[in-house]
Amino acid sequence: MREARRGDRPRTSDEGPHRQLDQCSSPALWGEMVARVFGLEGVVEGHSQVSPASSRAVFVEDVREEVAPETSLAPGQRLEPVHLHGVEDTSLHLVLPPGRGAELVRLGWAEPHQFADFGTEYMVYGPRDHEELDVVVGLVEESLAFARSGEVPTSRA
Repeated sequence: MREARRGDRPRTSDEGPHRQLDQCSSPALWGEMVARVFGLEGVVEGHSQVSPASSRAVFVEDVREEVAPETSLAPGQRLEPVHLHGVEDTSLHLVLPPGRGAELVRLGWAEPHQFADFGTEYMVYGPRDHEELDVVVGLVEESLAFARSGEVPTSRA
């Protein structure tokens, strides 16, 4: 994915928790995103260790400990490379290599996490349609690959 996200960026919060304030997914599309993410091979749903109770952690089934602190949103705890925010927000936080994250920021898909410790933490905006849903699920897959290996994955697009 090398194409820019259409339109203006959504508004996001200036203070914690870091959340998306407009341009959110419809409840139905958000539900599809949740189903597709937790349908990915090798992931397990759980309670986020660092995000509000409405968030859903995406844990890696076969890797409980991080290979490096920058590959997790919850360093020193169970590996949590991604968490999905609730239906009132629809964005997600994930970890990616800094270069890839900077590219997504430039293209309008993401912004740096306001509480980043390592420069690998990003907010990806909630998808507004099925085309954007495909992109967002692809980014979740990239984050999972990064978390499993600690290495920059080869981009699929």
